[in-house]
Amino acid sequence: MTAKKPEISLSDVEKVAKLANLPLSAEQKKHLAVTFSTTIAYVSQVQQLNTVGVIETSQVTGLTNVLREDKVEENRMFSQEQALANAKRTHKGFFAVKAIFDLEE
Repeated sequence: MTAKKPEISLSDVEKVAKLANLPLSAEQKKHLAVTFSTTIAYVSQVQQLNTVGVIETSQVTGLTNVLREDKVEENRMFSQEQALANAKRTHKGFFAVKAIFDLEE
């Protein structure tokens, strides 16, 4: 069974670009549509593999529960004043940044 090559449209690319806040030219959108389609077609070949009897795995190193002790290293900590020393803007002891969400949409 041969998988149908997925086609990524320009409108699909435009939606992704809008979500990622990427300004793209028309040429870049065309290039990405072709590139995305090719990539998805290549990755979709995995669906054709016979995985019957293959054991699922989430990691391959054989290591389990590799943890470190959770302790505070005060000699590596900044004071609040040190952390804010080079900040462009602060407000009541915190970093102040411009809003990044457009609530009108």
